[in-house]
Amino acid sequence: MTQHKPRLSFWQIWNMSFGFLGIQFGFALQNANTSRIFETLGADTASLALYWLAAPLTGLIVQPLVGYYSDRTWHATWGRRRPFFAVGAVLASITLCLMPNSPTLWMAVGVLWIMDASINISMEPFRAFVGDLLPPSQRTAGFAMQSFFIGIGGVVASFLPSIFTNWIGISNVPSVAGTLPDTIRYSYYIGAFMLFVTVMWTVFSTKEYPPTDLGEEKLRNREHKKIENERIYQSSFFKKSGLFTAIGIVFVLVVYGTNSEKELYVLGFGLMIFGVVHALAAQYIKIGKAYLGIVHIVKDFNTMPKTMIQLAYVQFFTWFALFAMWIYTNSAVTSYIFKSTDPTSQAYNDGADLVSNLFGVYNGIAALAALFLPIIAKYTSRRMTHFIALLCGGIGLVSIYFISDPFWLWFSIIGVGIAWASILSMPYAMLSGSLPAEKMGYFMGVFNFFIVIPQIVAGTLLGAMLTHLFHGQSIFILVSGGISMGIAALLSLRVDDRDEVVIKST
Repeated sequence: MTQHKPRLSFWQIWNMSFGFLGIQFGFALQNANTSRIFETLGADTASLALYWLAAPLTGLIVQPLVGYYSDRTWHATWGRRRPFFAVGAVLASITLCLMPNSPTLWMAVGVLWIMDASINISMEPFRAFVGDLLPPSQRTAGFAMQSFFIGIGGVVASFLPSIFTNWIGISNVPSVAGTLPDTIRYSYYIGAFMLFVTVMWTVFSTKEYPPTDLGEEKLRNREHKKIENERIYQSSFFKKSGLFTAIGIVFVLVVYGTNSEKELYVLGFGLMIFGVVHALAAQYIKIGKAYLGIVHIVKDFNTMPKTMIQLAYVQFFTWFALFAMWIYTNSAVTSYIFKSTDPTSQAYNDGADLVSNLFGVYNGIAALAALFLPIIAKYTSRRMTHFIALLCGGIGLVSIYFISDPFWLWFSIIGVGIAWASILSMPYAMLSGSLPAEKMGYFMGVFNFFIVIPQIVAGTLLGAMLTHLFHGQSIFILVSGGISMGIAALLSLRVDDRDEVVIKST
């Protein structure tokens, strides 16, 4: 669908990845401070995972849709992916300004929903950008460059509250109970500015390849393109619709009958919605509308490449661990190491500031590690590189249980940073070689399912685990996350990396 892809210079790869610096400002502020904002506005620790569900649910919906429609977009001036970069940047910048000023808990949850959707609109096409513009031999370097900017953005954004406190002298304790310190609000304002400026830098400094004559014809005829073997897919979709809907209904009834945590309803309703979407796709095929986007989306989801399926298992255990870390590190460190659960106390806020700094450090480690990942992958393999990195992350999370002196947390977070660098690059580098070029954006969006689904599972299960299994001790959630990341490391060795074979044969 596109022309031959020449090798790009270092600065061209730099420009096309620069927007990720600002995007990570948004995500880093969200990851480090959302639980703090929720707790300040009255959320109890056991409900944090439920409130966090807004973020992954948004990604589940937004990313495949953005990917699908960006594949089918072309504008002579704006290109294919860049219109989505720009729109997402504007919306995300606005919501970053609103988040620290939320007067109530439910407003904060709602703003998180909108903010995450907006950031996802900008972020998702960046993954497809590498596949669009770089030849296979440069894709590992392209995704590593994205990891570098993600790391740098995460470092600066995570340290912003401490910078305002230690360098400028602004208090990190709120002046009025139920409000946030000025350090947090100012950090979000800077994050909004950086996200907008850096994404727009990529928009105006990078050019996309126009479609070939054949590709342009496909774009013109995209609304009338039907799928092959319609009747086979129609039957398959109907069967899967009934299966997923039935499982979802039974699950909801069991949760209701056993009076289990309300978060578990999300899984049941999610299965039912998945069934309904399959039913709609089957019905559209039946009435002769197989050309509709929903039919293509469902069909492509059911015919994913083998490499993508293998990576799905790796991603599940990886992101379950990350979501556990993002939600519960603040409460684990403040309660287990700083011995405080009172958001108005000095000890709690010192612990919360340390968590923000730790998150900054793991992003900084990730920025440095990203520079070495392509070298390690060249001499071993991308699978082995990912295995080593994830193992480091798992050990880092588990080690927090054995720490009483906050100083040693800096060493635990190094392992997390190494894992984070690989998580942001290696799976995408392995995946891109197995995807058809004309569906790169869509499949990169669908790949987000395997980031979002484990987060939804974590959001629905972690609260129950904390209450019933760990008796309110959130430190054990971090240990569980470390074990989960270790499982992901082992599964990464099974991935069939097709693109790597092509590179080593050239």
